[in-house]
Amino acid sequence: MSSLRSALAVQFGGFPRPVWVLFTGTVVSRLGYLVGPFLVFFLATRGVSAEQTPYVLGALGAGNLVGPMLGGLLADRLGRRPTMLIGLTGNAAAAGALFAAPGLVTLALAAALLSAAGALVTPAVYAMMADTVMPERRRAAYSLFGWGINVGTAVAGVLGGFLAERGYWLLFGVDAATSLAVAFVIAVLLPADRSGRAPETEGAGYGVVLRDRLLLALLPLFGVQLLVYSLTEVALPLAIRDDGLSPAVYGFMAMVNAVVVVVLQPVATGLLTRLPQLPVLGAASVLIAVGVALTGVAERPVEYALTVLLWSVGEACVGGIAAAIVANLAPAHARGRYQGAFQWTWGLARFIALTVGAAVYTSFDPAVLWWSALVAGVSTGIAVVAMGPAVARRTAVPEPAGPAKPVGVAVTA
Repeated sequence: MSSLRSALAVQFGGFPRPVWVLFTGTVVSRLGYLVGPFLVFFLATRGVSAEQTPYVLGALGAGNLVGPMLGGLLADRLGRRPTMLIGLTGNAAAAGALFAAPGLVTLALAAALLSAAGALVTPAVYAMMADTVMPERRRAAYSLFGWGINVGTAVAGVLGGFLAERGYWLLFGVDAATSLAVAFVIAVLLPADRSGRAPETEGAGYGVVLRDRLLLALLPLFGVQLLVYSLTEVALPLAIRDDGLSPAVYGFMAMVNAVVVVVLQPVATGLLTRLPQLPVLGAASVLIAVGVALTGVAERPVEYALTVLLWSVGEACVGGIAAAIVANLAPAHARGRYQGAFQWTWGLARFIALTVGAAVYTSFDPAVLWWSALVAGVSTGIAVVAMGPAVARRTAVPEPAGPAKPVGVAVTA
């Protein structure tokens, strides 16, 4: 425990107040992130068949395509704080709508609204972090953000399984309440910002992103890696369900993932920051792909736990790398839109995982899905390493006084 505290102090010490406000809000909101992970089980209680489930999951993924792009625009046009408040209050309203939805169509619409509202927040959070943290510390800042997600998830995994056994309405109530609580904290403690407003000569659209060829080459690679990781959200609960195991088992797997990342990520961030970041990202991508693929041979809880342990170690190693690369590539006036594009890539990955991934799993042999994940993860890991020199040239900054190299020379959610 003392070594963990020491690692936290070294890696995450000295950040300005907005970073810690956002970190606190992240932990609290993640404590309430209970609906998405247990949605498959909730839909079964509402009479949604296995064949109909991909439609609702697809709508959930579709919201993640709309939310990030709109969030990036609003973060650069309205500012970071207003965008966060819109997303958080919208998330609370959508949670209530999803629980009350009477049929398949309304369930799908409410699921899309829930994910869109939640995804609206992250580009603004990431942009504000880039506004307040120097480039050489951005990987640590984004790693802290991811670490906070896993701190919340470590509790939410157990809490969600416990509440689901007693009534799914509790999941929706906690989700809405935590969203509103975080909105209050942000409204009170975060300073108003105007830094996100783009100069009129630059415009406020996504043209600035589409003209960045290096970013456009990186985002598909990041997207495939995120797709492989996102299979843990949809294919893992389906596999657990098909083996006759309870929702509490999936909740325990979420807790295992969160605990591993909470313990290892601060140490891994400190040790691996000294290395070129894209090779680290590529190697961890391979490790995640292997762990996800091995889900196909698991049958008992202990076997599932071992596969979760493997891909969780990979997740701990990549914390903050991709988001920091995107932040370091972005012009100051377009940070919201760059992060919006990155989060849209995450949303697209989740959309494909929730639709195509679920459909492949339910319509074909699940082995097809697991082998595809392995091939995709290994291939993109190699391709990401090959992009290292180009990224290093673009994002090179003077060496900091400390021993760590600048981040610019790199999910989750």
